[in-house]
Amino acid sequence: MSEARVTMPRVSETIDEFYVTEWVVSEGDRVAVDDVLLRVETDKAIVDVPSTVAGTLVSQLVAIDAEVHTGADVAVIEAD
Repeated sequence: MSEARVTMPRVSETIDEFYVTEWVVSEGDRVAVDDVLLRVETDKAIVDVPSTVAGTLVSQLVAIDAEVHTGADVAVIEAD
């Protein structure tokens, strides 16, 4: 098995800064591709950030209320 990093996807053409509002998955939980990992907030909406890989969430790399930018690593998953 190998570790994979999940990055913050581009969810808007004009916004690159987001604030983490909630982690839906805890470290140690299993996830499938497209499962929601966390939610982030812009000045206009709350957006779900999905997993891009199946496996076990090893590490949450950003804290709740932290600012995160498009392309930044947000999680580490031990891939199946």
